[in-house]
Formats: sequence, structure tokens, C-alpha cells
Amino acid sequence: QVRLVESGGGLVQTGGSLRLSCAVRASSFCLNDMGWFRQAPGKQRESVASITSSGKANYADFVKGRFTISRDNAMSTMSLEMNSLNPEDTAVYYCNAEKCGSPRSVIWGQGTQVTVSS
Repeated sequence: QVRLVESGGGLVQTGGSLRLSCAVRASSFCLNDMGWFRQAPGKQRESVASITSSGKANYADFVKGRFTISRDNAMSTMSLEMNSLNPEDTAVYYCNAEKCGSPRSVIWGQGTQVTVSS
């Protein structure tokens, strides 16, 4: 069984930075795309960034130029470097990953809270 464990959330002031990490816990696994989502109170969960197994990254328009997603397959980790944070970035951030094979199967972490104060 594959589990994802997020860490690195917290409270930061406007303009500050945080680095989120997502660790893959499993004895053996194969993962395709991985990504970060977020959900603010009263809002739907939305995609923030994704990265393929070969390292190609995609970003939501609202984080382009501020956030950087990275992935270390050897260390079984994925990170999200967040800079120039603003209160609109306040949300619970979740990492997810698509398992190899079919049918398509996506796993989620438990989430980590990011709060940006004004």
C-alpha cells in the first residue's frame, strides 16, 4: 500500500515563503504524475501544480512565477516551494499521485495547513 505524507505547512506573513514536502511511504511502488492541490474554506479543491515522472512541471496561472514544484524519484519525495505568499494562498494543501497501471488510481495525502497573515 502506498501512502503520501505531507509536511511543511504553517503560518507565514504576506510576502513570506514556505516549502511543502510530500513523502511517499511504500515498500515498492510506481507513480506517474504527482501534484499539489489546495482547498480553502468554502471553496472547491483546486490544482496548484503537477509534475510528471520525467520532471515536466505545470502550474496554475495564479501561482506561476511564485511556486516551484520538484520531484526526487530516488528519494521518493515531491516538494512545493512557495514564495511571495499572500492571504489568498491560505488553504489546506494536499499532495496526490497517480499509480502506474490500470484502472487509473489516485492517492492523496492527509493535507497540511498553510495560513498567510496580512
